[in-house]
Amino acid sequence: MPQVVEVHNLQKTFRRRVRGAGVRGILRSYLHTEWHSVEAVHDLSFAIEQGEALALIGPNGAGKSTTIKMLTGILYPTTGEARVLGLVPWHERTMLAMNIATVFGQRSQLWYHLPAGETFDLLARIYELKPAAYRERRAELVRRFELEPLLATAVRKLSLGQRMRCEIAAALLHRPQILFLDEPTIGLDVIAKQTIRSLIGEMNRNEGVAVLLTSHDAGDIERLCKRVVVINQGTVMFDDRVSTLRRRYLRRKVIDLRLRDVDMQVPVLAGVEVVKAKGYGLKLEVDTDIQPIERAVAALMAVLPVADITIEDAPLEEIIAAMYRDQADSLRMTATPALADGPHGS
Repeated sequence: MPQVVEVHNLQKTFRRRVRGAGVRGILRSYLHTEWHSVEAVHDLSFAIEQGEALALIGPNGAGKSTTIKMLTGILYPTTGEARVLGLVPWHERTMLAMNIATVFGQRSQLWYHLPAGETFDLLARIYELKPAAYRERRAELVRRFELEPLLATAVRKLSLGQRMRCEIAAALLHRPQILFLDEPTIGLDVIAKQTIRSLIGEMNRNEGVAVLLTSHDAGDIERLCKRVVVINQGTVMFDDRVSTLRRRYLRRKVIDLRLRDVDMQVPVLAGVEVVKAKGYGLKLEVDTDIQPIERAVAALMAVLPVADITIEDAPLEEIIAAMYRDQADSLRMTATPALADGPHGS
């Protein structure tokens, strides 16, 4: 498969002005400016193949957004190289924009006061789509995303889930080869998340659109991507299949129960630990290597008067912390033999 994104030793360092404390310090900083360097991305290398769905994840401040901004031509790197569809993003941004699309969960490309349908028409002109091709593509996306009832409604009146469906359809109007997604399901309810994930996955499979996803939702990663790159402080910590990540770090699930009665006896299940039990609330952690989540839920539902149930993944921050522990343990194991051999070699 040809590579549509190639990143080699990419680095981005920002310079920030250091301001002194108090009025005197502020005046001094204007007369004698000091700068502090912050390295957002450090020696980053990875590639994405045509039609591949890759998750780029990490904690806040890890360098994910900075990386996407460089790959879409918004930012220049300090050093390193990158090619997207064979183009250098920061030198050929206009040409690149005609072949990629971006969707940001917290920022809209739709005109806030216009109906979504009119925004589609404006985007067709921006991308210089031929009228016949545009009408065909629009009809296809409206059908797939079930947008017909929404097209005449001003974007400001749409629910968040409805707006995100329109956002993704708008991004796909010009048939991009790569779709950059930054937190596409943030703030959505469970049903809306499932819908968005299904639509993105369908376009990836059926049209071969490569996907670069950043998200703090482990559900997005598991359901949309086969490969994941974890970065922290701009450096790659993990680059492997999502199945490997799941096996190592996504084994634990959290079950939140809302009961109809208080002080109920919780059944003892292998691999299931009660984290919190207070009033009508009950929180449990499940090690899915020991107890499949479906079996644990069935066993709990069979004996407890459950009014509501929520199943969640471990927070991404915990996954990153577990990776750090693994790396630290690995380094200690590597260093121990060397320390043990030291006196004998002297």
